[in-house]
Amino acid sequence: MASADISGGRPQDPQDARRHARATGVRSPVVRDALGVGVAVGLSGFAFGVTSAGSGLTVLQSCALSLLAFTGASQFALVSALAGGGSPVAAAVGAVFLSMRNAFYGLRLSQLLALPRAVRPLAAHFVIDETAAVALAQTGRRAARLGFAVTGVSLYVLWGLTTFLGALGAEAIGDTDTWGLDAAGPAVFLALLAPMVRTARHRAVAAVAVLLGLGLLPFLPAGVPVLAAALAVPTVLYVEGRVAGRCAAGRAARRDRGGRGLGNREQGGRAQPNREEGEGR
Repeated sequence: MASADISGGRPQDPQDARRHARATGVRSPVVRDALGVGVAVGLSGFAFGVTSAGSGLTVLQSCALSLLAFTGASQFALVSALAGGGSPVAAAVGAVFLSMRNAFYGLRLSQLLALPRAVRPLAAHFVIDETAAVALAQTGRRAARLGFAVTGVSLYVLWGLTTFLGALGAEAIGDTDTWGLDAAGPAVFLALLAPMVRTARHRAVAAVAVLLGLGLLPFLPAGVPVLAAALAVPTVLYVEGRVAGRCAAGRAARRDRGGRGLGNREQGGRAQPNREEGEGR
C-alpha cells in the first residue's frame, strides 16, 4: 500500500501522484468556468428582484419564486406579464411554456451524468440553461458532474441572494418606474435569450414571435400575446417544411428531365450509325 504525506494529503506513490495531478488539472478549469458562469448570471438576480417588486410581488414572494422556480428567463416572463397587467394564469402558462426546454436538457443530462436515483429529484431542480451548457461542454462524466454541481449551487445561492437584495432595494425606493428600473427586467430577459438564438431557424422563430406578440398586443389582454407568440415555432417549421418539399420536388424534376435528355441523346446516337449504314447501301 502506498504511503501518503499526511501534511499535504498527496500520495507519494508515483502512479498515484500522476493520477492526482491529472485529476487536479481537470478539476481546476471546470470549477473556474462553472464559478464564472454562476457568478456572472447570478448577479442578474438583482434585476429580477427589482422587476418582481415593481410588478407588485412582495420581497417574500420574489424570493420564493427564485428559490422554488429557479429558471431565470421564465421568472422574468412571469413578472413582466404581471407588470403589464396580465392575469396570473396567463403569466404562469407563458412561464411554463418557456421553461419546457429544461425537460429536453434533462433527457440529455440524465444520460451524461448518470446520477443515482436518490439524487435525481434534487438535481432536476438545477437543470437550467447554464448548468446544461457547462456540463455538456465537458469531455468526461466526472468533469460533467462537477461542472453541473458547481454551476448549479453557486448560481442558486447567488441568484436567491441577489433577488432578495434587489427586491428589498426596490421596495425601499418605492416607484421603480420613476428611476427607470422597469426596463431592467426586459433588458436582462433579452440578454438571457440572446445566446439561445444561434441558427437561421432560431432567428426566424424569434422574428415571427416578435411580430406575433407586437401585432396582437393591441387586441388581446395583457399576457396573452406572449402565449400566442409560441405559435411562431410551428409556423416556422411548417414554412420550412413546405420550402424543403418544393426544393426536393424541383431537384427531382430536374433529375428526371436530365435523365430523359440523356436517354434521347443515347437513342439519337444509336440511330445515327443506322442512317449512315443505310446511305452506304
